[in-house]
Amino acid sequence: MKLFLDSAVLSEVEEAFSWGVVEGVTTNPSLLKKAVEKNQGDLELYIRSILKAAKPFPVSLEVTKSNVEEVVAEAKALFKMFNHTARNVCIKIPICLSDDEDSLLSGLKSISEVSKLKIPVNATLIFTPEQALLAAKAGAKFVSPFVGRLDDFIRDSASVKYSKDDYFPAEGLSSKGVVLNDEGIVSGVDLVRRCSLIIKKHGLSTEVIAASIRNPRQVRECAEAGAHIATLPFSVIKKLVVHKKTFEGVKKFSEDTVKEYEGLTKK
Repeated sequence: MKLFLDSAVLSEVEEAFSWGVVEGVTTNPSLLKKAVEKNQGDLELYIRSILKAAKPFPVSLEVTKSNVEEVVAEAKALFKMFNHTARNVCIKIPICLSDDEDSLLSGLKSISEVSKLKIPVNATLIFTPEQALLAAKAGAKFVSPFVGRLDDFIRDSASVKYSKDDYFPAEGLSSKGVVLNDEGIVSGVDLVRRCSLIIKKHGLSTEVIAASIRNPRQVRECAEAGAHIATLPFSVIKKLVVHKKTFEGVKKFSEDTVKEYEGLTKK
C-alpha cells in the first residue's frame, strides 16, 4: 500500500518526502487557504512549490464549482495552469456536487468528462461501494472512501457520544446488542475493504485511496483491507514509527555498546 500525505503545508510535504516513504499528496481548498494565510504567500506560487516538492508523485487539487460545465472548465484550467510545473497534477472531484434531484449525477458526469480529457481524476467524498464503482467506471484514476467521517456518521446516527480520537473497530461497533451500520457498511475500514474488493473483482484499474484516517491502527487495517493507497495527515505518518519497546531497545543497545565496537568505524 502506498502512502500519500494529506496536507497543503509545504514544510510538511518537504519533510515527509525526505523520509522516502511518501508517494503522493492530497490537498483541498480549505487546507490550501489555511497554509497560504499562515505563510502570507501567493497561492499560485505556493501550489507550484508543493508540486515541485512532490515530483514525480501525484498531487490532488480539488475543484470548487457545482455544475458539470463549471467543474470541467475549472479542471481544465487548473490542469493547464499547474501540470507543466512538475507533470503531476490530479484533479479531485466529489462524486456528488449537489443533492438537488436534477443535479444528482453532476459529479459523476464531471468525472467522466474530465477523465475523457486524459486528466487524472481523484473521485472524492466516497461513502458507499456503489459510488466507488460508478466513479471507477466513469474513468477515475483514484477513488477516495472517507474512513473517519463514515465512522462518525455511524455513531452520530445512533446518538453515540465519542471523541474524534476514539478508536472505531473495523468489525463494527455494537450498541444494545446490535452492530451499528450504514446500509450494511459497519465501519470506514469495512467501506475501504468493500470498495477494494469490487474494483479488484471486476478488473478495474482505479486505485482506492483510504482517506480521512485518524490513527495508525486504521492505517494497518486499511492495508489489510486491500487499499492501494492511504492518504494521511502528517501527524499520523509520524506516529506509524512509534512503539515504546523500540525506544527501550535503542536505549539498551546504546548503553551496552562497548568502546571496541564504536572504534571499528573510526579506523
